[in-house]
Amino acid sequence: MIQRDPTRSPGSTLKFSLSPIALLLVLATLVLSACGTPPPDQLPRPHHSDIAELSREIQALGAGISAEEADRVARISYEYPLRLAVAYEVEDPPYIHNIKVNNGTKPRGLCYQWADDLEARLRQEGFTTLELQRAIANSENPLRIEHSTVVVTAPGDSMYDGIVLDPWRNGGRLFWGHVTEDHKYPWLPRDEVFRRKRARLLAVD
Repeated sequence: MIQRDPTRSPGSTLKFSLSPIALLLVLATLVLSACGTPPPDQLPRPHHSDIAELSREIQALGAGISAEEADRVARISYEYPLRLAVAYEVEDPPYIHNIKVNNGTKPRGLCYQWADDLEARLRQEGFTTLELQRAIANSENPLRIEHSTVVVTAPGDSMYDGIVLDPWRNGGRLFWGHVTEDHKYPWLPRDEVFRRKRARLLAVD
């Protein structure tokens, strides 16, 4: 709360200044506050049409993909992250929630944890006509944080032929799209990212 200086007249102007860094922090806080995330138990539930659309896109990945398996992937990918949002106590946009996880005020919810937990849940289904892969973005860009996701493909297909299943991006509301059309994130296969990191470490040694 700002307290009035009793030595000032009622019509005088209160002047103050902020350092450039402080001003940037204030502006960032205002922007993030404007993009607030609803409480996890109030996240919108997926419509049947949303699940059906994702199922159709998964089935289109290959002629041998079971429609029933595609339906299950789509339904779980939409519904399970909503449960994770409650378990993770998500109340903020993803980057703010990341900070809270890292400082110990939230239990879980970094991007790779969303991906780990969604992948683990999907693998419980024992799919035989679909394959689950992992991808990482921004590993080559030191100015951006890395991002992890699950990718669903036809068996034996490249990760680049698959569909991104990303619950982190919208705080539990599933984002999905074809890997090559997700222009926000330059995805690479996780194994390739790990290989590059090992090679860099060996080069330093």
